[in-house]
Amino acid sequence: MRVTLDGRRLEPSDISIRLASGGHPPALILRAGGHADFLPTPGGMLVGALPDARFYTAATTLAPGETLLLYADGLTEARTGPRRDSLYGEDALLEFTTRHAPASAREVIIALTGLLAGFGDSPDAAALLALGVPSARPHPGPATNPPR
Repeated sequence: MRVTLDGRRLEPSDISIRLASGGHPPALILRAGGHADFLPTPGGMLVGALPDARFYTAATTLAPGETLLLYADGLTEARTGPRRDSLYGEDALLEFTTRHAPASAREVIIALTGLLAGFGDSPDAAALLALGVPSARPHPGPATNPPR
């Protein structure tokens, strides 16, 4: 399994997000209060499937300490169980992320990568993207050069 992670540091403040789905599952938000919620993205038509397809947006605001998770259906459709005949599912994902909330984008990706590794090989793609708002402003220190 290969996972790519790109981390950026943003200053703590609310971030407004507007999403449109091109056939992907609903986004998940890990809230600073210790729970997780789905952000339904209505429509969900596959991009390019119809020439006149309309896409609708969903909006939310991420407060400091909150993380938005976008994922491909390879996560929720991963085969589980002793005979690998069950799907992981959205309910299990919501429960898993609630247990990890609040969490930074990096922490969410690490936790989900571990979860996916526990499932073994999967025939479907399990792409993950997390965007988080830091919970606290870092203390600015003196501008010094490291000793040589």
